Amino acid sequence: MINSQDIKKGTCIRMDGKLYFCIDFLHRKPGKGNTIMNVTLKDVVSGNVLERRFNIGEKLEDVRVERRPYQYLYKDGEDLIFMNNETYEQVTIPADQVNGVNFMKESQNVEVVTDASTETVLYADVPAKVHLTVTWTEPGLKGDTATNTLKPAKVETGAEVRVPLFIEEGETIEVDTRDGSYLGRVK
Repeated sequence: MINSQDIKKGTCIRMDGKLYFCIDFLHRKPGKGNTIMNVTLKDVVSGNVLERRFNIGEKLEDVRVERRPYQYLYKDGEDLIFMNNETYEQVTIPADQVNGVNFMKESQNVEVVTDASTETVLYADVPAKVHLTVTWTEPGLKGDTATNTLKPAKVETGAEVRVPLFIEEGETIEVDTRDGSYLGRVK
């Protein structure tokens, strides 16, 4: 159990039978009365975001989570198979519990978050930035770097990314896995 004033970004709590991560918090002291904690929580399973208000000193059930590196091995139907880099144990995770799954290559390392008390997998995170090779795009125009015009391109994982006009097939680009945006060329 933790006190409500001890909640920080990244703290995981169990509330109403569900697990939530704190994504933002604010201590508020109104003109009179007790200090209140305004907390923005994200549901681990569904991804829904909600705002809650707690009084200072209110007890909450905290959940100890562990983050471990796993290697992506292969896809089995709708599930993905990962291997723990330390114990070589294999674990199956549904594709909808992997953040950035469209930009994940085989043998890529991801961070798997588990509930330490029950050893259940909560979700997996692909690194925020990945390097991918462009497999298809419309022909580029030499010297067309003055405008911010974007064109569609397919990368080696099959995902579609919007890239500048000068990017050509075979080039390696850096992609933000959180929103699928183009970050730049990799030399």
